Amino acid sequence: MRVDFYQLSQSSLEEALPALAAKMLGSGARVLVVSADEAQLARVSAALWAVKDQFLAHAPAGGPHDARQPILLSHSLDAANGASFLALADGQWREGADAFERVFLLFDGSSIDDARATWRMLGEREGVEKNYWRQEGKGWVKAA
Repeated sequence: MRVDFYQLSQSSLEEALPALAAKMLGSGARVLVVSADEAQLARVSAALWAVKDQFLAHAPAGGPHDARQPILLSHSLDAANGASFLALADGQWREGADAFERVFLLFDGSSIDDARATWRMLGEREGVEKNYWRQEGKGWVKAA
């Protein structure tokens, strides 16, 4: 399993996630975006629809066509769309996340301590590749 930590220091989640989701879909993966905050999921949905140069089809979990969605927005890890990539939009690690091929943990300054604790916890697990990405200019730079 690969876990990519993305520290949001220059943009909001709603600005950063659509570009990351487009890259995830471009690799052929389906994506599950998880947050315990329903309002945050609504903002993510609006941001995904607002992308001008690419159609990022998605839906909130619980609908009749969950299995067909390339991007599914949910409050749980139930990947009804068969997602192999997981984006933890609220910056909170969840038990069961290791069932995914790749996990994107997005966090800002308010949850940096939780991200550091997750980094340490995952460092104790066998078979976990960790990467830390920081924002630089308009892009991401691998810092660890």
